[in-house]
Amino acid sequence: MDIQKWDTSYEWKIVLLLTLGFGLVGLDRWIIAPLLPSIMKDLSLNYQDVGLIFGALGITWGVFAIFVGRLSDKIGHRKILIISLVVFSFASGFSGAAMGLTSLILIRALMGVSEGAFCPTSFAATAVAAKPSRRGTLQGLQQSGFALFGLGLGPIIATQLMLVLPSWREVFWVVAIPGFILAIFLFFVLREPEQTQGGQLLITEKKAEQQEKVNWWTILKTRNVFLSMVGLFCTMSCVFVISAMVPLYLENYLNLNVQQMGFIVSAIGFGGFLGQFLIPSISDWIGRRLSAVLSFLGATIFIVLFANASVSVFNLFGLLFVLSFFSLGLIALLSGPIAAESAPAGLVASSIGLVVGAGEIFGGGIAPVLSGIVAEHYGIQNIFYLSLVGTVLGMIVSLFIKETAPRKVAAMQATSASIEQFKTES
Repeated sequence: MDIQKWDTSYEWKIVLLLTLGFGLVGLDRWIIAPLLPSIMKDLSLNYQDVGLIFGALGITWGVFAIFVGRLSDKIGHRKILIISLVVFSFASGFSGAAMGLTSLILIRALMGVSEGAFCPTSFAATAVAAKPSRRGTLQGLQQSGFALFGLGLGPIIATQLMLVLPSWREVFWVVAIPGFILAIFLFFVLREPEQTQGGQLLITEKKAEQQEKVNWWTILKTRNVFLSMVGLFCTMSCVFVISAMVPLYLENYLNLNVQQMGFIVSAIGFGGFLGQFLIPSISDWIGRRLSAVLSFLGATIFIVLFANASVSVFNLFGLLFVLSFFSLGLIALLSGPIAAESAPAGLVASSIGLVVGAGEIFGGGIAPVLSGIVAEHYGIQNIFYLSLVGTVLGMIVSLFIKETAPRKVAAMQATSASIEQFKTES
């Protein structure tokens, strides 16, 4: 297939829409974090309850990412992406109607179901729309919307809306509105994989490697897919523990005010936005494995620095910015190009779904629950140990990743061919 005549018009249109879509996933998921002090007061919640709220969403997200990713390989992307976008927008709005812990958990769990469906399917849609040489860059760009909207702009939007709206309840409905509008745009623009050059190319490449029937065990036996699952769990145990608990840590332990807290917490989003865009982009050039190892190392260093930092707003902002750059960049790298390029024939969304699902269940689901227990019984300042264990383990795991970056693989093959030719001539 001639990849020189790539459909760049569709490529950039759909990447833009899916970037906005994943940005709304982040916004609807994390807008609750800066509102938690008010919600906890009105609904009489404690730290352990907060962990359960985040954990319920993470677990349902993970379970449905696994199974809906496989479903989208069978029935296509359009139905899943458009329907899930509408459902999680409704769930976001109804979060403002919660009257207690149980109802809030149920609503957020429903949000996890729909966002879990959207996540791997949108990654796969970007993978098949992107030209192979810039797949890492575009998948990183798409995933960066999550951090920018959800963790960067989210705290600012929440605190500003609280100034003009009666309470935190109305904030949820305001941020839900853009999802319904975006669903209309996707309806008219989004194509199914077989209608794109990328979808045909990925299937052709993978069929050349593997013709037999593929099942879940085949996916799990793929080394990079398994390592990406473990690696994503490790980095998510950092990202989601910090994203859920740092606002409360700053207010309740460091005694900062709401405005200072909001400014510092926005560093998670802005740093993560750059990381999710730049780390996969850099990996197109230096390789996926080296990028993963260096990013886990960077995250480990900055967790320690942040946990022991003095009470300085700008210092805390800077440390959290760099920490988020590495940790959220890893999410984009592991669940994006590494999972997509390692997938068996015709199972890109399935592989991404399995990676994202495992990461969400353990890193986005169980880790926040554990952090809530730690915060409630041992002090919120001790939550950083959970994140530290995750990044150290992730650094070790990433050493075993098989290189998949097209440029890097081509360079390695050229070098190998040159060596063989030299040996033959000698």
